[in-house]
Amino acid sequence: MAWNFLLWCGIIFPANIALVASTFYQVLVLTDLEADYVNPYDAASRVNRFIVPEFIGQGVLCAIFLLTGHWFMFLLAVPLTCYHAMLYAKRQHLIDVTEVFSVINAEKKLRWVKLAFYMIVLVIIIFRLTLSGIHLLGMDDDDDLRIFW
Repeated sequence: MAWNFLLWCGIIFPANIALVASTFYQVLVLTDLEADYVNPYDAASRVNRFIVPEFIGQGVLCAIFLLTGHWFMFLLAVPLTCYHAMLYAKRQHLIDVTEVFSVINAEKKLRWVKLAFYMIVLVIIIFRLTLSGIHLLGMDDDDDLRIFW
């Protein structure tokens, strides 16, 4: 049972925090571009720098869920992972500098949806991490859980 707590605390939680931070940074850069604080070349290069690592992180996280038998989390993560794989296979994953202003609203909406998804997953991960900690400490008896209710 200790490996489960270490998995949630040591790998899954930091990976999800990194995905949230990466997506939030991309939203900020696109918002700055929309407000004309940065030029299109800088904005596209800043966003494109984080896209492939985000795709890899999401894929690794999905694979970890599959290999460790966390089926609910795997089924929750697999649609976004498949969407990332589809974008990468079609070579539509990077933002083009010449078309950045025509797709800025769609890209921002996509990143807001991904940020909301990552935040929902983060709440679930915090809940699962708490449950793993309770089980690790041996407080899963009925008498001890009455304290928390």
